[in-house]
Amino acid sequence: MALSDLLYPDNPKRKQELIHLHQELLDCMSTNFHATNELVGVLNEHLGCTITPIEMRESSTVKENCEIIIQVMSEIQHQVQKIDSDMKEKLEPVLYQKLYDIKEPELEKIAIAQRVFSIIFGEATSTAAMVAIKLLGSNHLTLTVSKLIGLLAQIAASVLGGVSITIIGLGLEMILHAILGAVERSQLLTAVRSYEKHLAEFKAASEKYQRAIHEVTSLVRQQVQ
Repeated sequence: MALSDLLYPDNPKRKQELIHLHQELLDCMSTNFHATNELVGVLNEHLGCTITPIEMRESSTVKENCEIIIQVMSEIQHQVQKIDSDMKEKLEPVLYQKLYDIKEPELEKIAIAQRVFSIIFGEATSTAAMVAIKLLGSNHLTLTVSKLIGLLAQIAASVLGGVSITIIGLGLEMILHAILGAVERSQLLTAVRSYEKHLAEFKAASEKYQRAIHEVTSLVRQQVQ
């Protein structure tokens, strides 16, 4: 046992709490990587996008993995904005407004979107139009992507953003061994409190994000069956 653990016996417990929180965070991030790739697959297959799927890099840090998913989420936002721009450019103002009218039947919106995609791609499926309408009309997905990007940036800049995701215990020990006594205890308390706050917000936003993506991908699977 380290000398600082003898002097401050609650430190080992704090370290374990921090390791547990860190693992929860990584599990949540892994699920988000998977959900994001599902949406990327739909965008690439049905809307002609060329977004590269992502994977967690086990040899990289939390910060670096946060940056990977932030980059692809930003690309998804860009593609949705591009779809909106195409619709606005190629539709008469009245038809464009119908796309965002909650009272307008969804089938009518899909028909309008399909008309635009037929101009862009030469031909278009109703599935592509349906995906576009879901993305354009989903404030839920748009807001959760923006929320997650903000939270991922906070996590990347947090106390343990520089820890490798594969050597959780070793990574923490490398940091904690450089800190002694009361300073270590103070740093641990700060880190645990920070991670608890980030993790609670991150898990809640991630669940909303995953549900929004599942809604789109489920409709696509039903459409192509």
